[in-house]
Amino acid sequence: MQLTGLTVIGGGQMARALVGGMLESGCLKASELTIVHKTKSTGEWWSSKYSECTTTTDTVEAVAGAKVVMLAVKPHIIAEVLAVKNSAGKSADWSGKLIVSIAAGIGLDKLIDGVGHDRVVRVMPNTPSLVGEGASGFCVSGGVSDDDVQLIETMLNSVGIAAQVTEPQMNGVTGVSGSGPAYVFLIIEALADGGVAAGLPRATALQLATQTVLGAAKMVRETGEHPGFLKDNVCSPGGTTIAAMSVLEQNAVRGAMIQAVQASANRSRELA
Repeated sequence: MQLTGLTVIGGGQMARALVGGMLESGCLKASELTIVHKTKSTGEWWSSKYSECTTTTDTVEAVAGAKVVMLAVKPHIIAEVLAVKNSAGKSADWSGKLIVSIAAGIGLDKLIDGVGHDRVVRVMPNTPSLVGEGASGFCVSGGVSDDDVQLIETMLNSVGIAAQVTEPQMNGVTGVSGSGPAYVFLIIEALADGGVAAGLPRATALQLATQTVLGAAKMVRETGEHPGFLKDNVCSPGGTTIAAMSVLEQNAVRGAMIQAVQASANRSRELA
């Protein structure tokens, strides 16, 4: 599905990841893109990277010419953005636009109140979108059509995978995939530290740890097998891996991961 008339308010890292993926996949042309920015350096980055896109500091004008508006700003300024007026005192007209928000913790009700209609989508992307391996969850309000959902899936699948959930489940998305990269970075770091402790050079240990996590994740995705089954296949009777697994179980690594996801989801719920 081809995306036309996209205005993105905010041109930071996540916007660069998501929009960059859309441009590279061909679902969006740079000539159909408008970036609303506050800083000169942000505007210059977009103009130099995608010369055919439009950059502006005028939110009201940019929204007027859009079919789809992505709110890619920090949560604490969402209210300010939705209530924006230009120098002539004219407010932004959000009517008739598909509104897509990636602002963490801002619920559909608040977005609906801000734009004055219910054709609104809330998205929780994650940082691996920057390398085309994102895992995004999204939920929609009542005014979003099946075609709109297909468009959102096209946008998000251009930088990884997308899963549609209910709004209450967005806290779980935050716990698993929103915060999840940090858990995996910690695991990679710990594996590398273990390798160093076992006598490997730091660079070698980090290289092996990174590739091991990448390869294991790819096996789960491409084989379709349950991770427990794949784990058991590595654990030979009386072998090295089952000895290691015993240590992980004794230290409640599995339970700690579950609690980490729950803590992140609970904090997301509190912030909302």
